[in-house]
Amino acid sequence: MAEVALRRVAKSFGKTVAVDDVSLSVADGAFVVLLGPTGAGKTTTLRLISGLERPDRGEILIDGRVVNNETPAQRNVAMVFQQYSLYPHLTVRDNLAFPLKSPILKTPPAEIARKVQEVAEVLHIAHKLDNRATALSGGEMQRVSIGRALVRDPDIYLMDEPLSSLDAKLRADLRIELKRIHADLGATLLYVTHDQIEAMTMATHVGVLDEGRLVQFGSPREIYEDPVSLYVASRLGLPRINALPSDLFGGAPPGARTIGLRPEHISQGEGKTCTVQRVEHLGDQTRLHLTLEGHDIVTLTDVHTDLEPGDAIAIQPRNPLFFDASGARIA
Repeated sequence: MAEVALRRVAKSFGKTVAVDDVSLSVADGAFVVLLGPTGAGKTTTLRLISGLERPDRGEILIDGRVVNNETPAQRNVAMVFQQYSLYPHLTVRDNLAFPLKSPILKTPPAEIARKVQEVAEVLHIAHKLDNRATALSGGEMQRVSIGRALVRDPDIYLMDEPLSSLDAKLRADLRIELKRIHADLGATLLYVTHDQIEAMTMATHVGVLDEGRLVQFGSPREIYEDPVSLYVASRLGLPRINALPSDLFGGAPPGARTIGLRPEHISQGEGKTCTVQRVEHLGDQTRLHLTLEGHDIVTLTDVHTDLEPGDAIAIQPRNPLFFDASGARIA
């Protein structure tokens, strides 16, 4: 594994700026998640690191060397795409072995067999090795796709939303699997997603992208608890942060335009009276949908609450976040 760094990297497609002056360091052994909506520049960043795209300016370093002019093969990276990208006419065994048969790697047959068996067991697909790819379920195909990257020993694994096309249970299972693989292998991973749950549960560090710019980089907890802007605050947290007029509860600092309240940062029993609109019982938590002076608010309450739509409840902020007119955080 190796450290990967971007130094003031930029990439445009015509008039569209995809990556805008991004500097980023992925430490050896880290699991870094790039988070942002469609068009934020996540996939382009991966393609720049892999060598599938060339930067307009800036430097890309892998293990301390500048790789701007190196081919994807020379960079020794392994990429997992959103789609499975398997060879349908080959068995699982042959799909997994295919990268190792590259003339560049020249892997001995016995080593190929060992690595294929090892990765198949890690991904729980050893019993499918002799099946054709077309006979697999969606989750199994994605495991094989991930396995094709794992059989190699690259400097970094690049993963472009590999779980987004799977159902909820499979996504949850593979999140756990990827985190376990990361811990077992000590691998360096750069993972792209728009799914905040994937970012919160898997990452050692999260980079939040906005229109091609890296706006904040830190641990999931740092991003969640100390966001630099309302945009960043809205990227993590479910239910999403409540963005309300800063004067709704009083006590806002000078220059504040918006008060941000996480659902768990709203105290009940004292403060301003609002109306319960809807109660969502989700088993492990209960969400209250409230209205206060025409503003919608979502908060959490006791799972066994007796509150019903139409009831009145008093609330007040706890640990609020304040933002100015541009959305920047006010400390």
